[in-house]
Amino acid sequence: QVQLVESGGGLVHPGGSLRLSCTASGIIFRLYTMGWYRQAPGKQRELVALITSGDNTNYADSVKGRFTISRDNAKNTVYLQMNSLKPEDTAVYYCNADLTPLSAYWGQGTQVTVSS
Repeated sequence: QVQLVESGGGLVHPGGSLRLSCTASGIIFRLYTMGWYRQAPGKQRELVALITSGDNTNYADSVKGRFTISRDNAKNTVYLQMNSLKPEDTAVYYCNADLTPLSAYWGQGTQVTVSS
């Protein structure tokens, strides 16, 4: 059974930082492209950042220079370090593991709220 468990969300003031974690089980983690997506109320889910099995990274323009994705294959965990947070970063953040169209999995999501 595949599980992706996110943690680290919460309430933070504008300009603050959070680090999200996602720990996977039931997959050969090192083979998967891991991604973070987010969905704000009334909006579609969007890609925030991803990291391939070869450690190549890609970021949404809106988070470049502020967010950093990384992975620890020994711990089956992917991280999203979020700095200089803005109110528009408020959303539910989802972890994704992707290998093939039939081998793609989602976590349950973690809420990030940026507000003064």
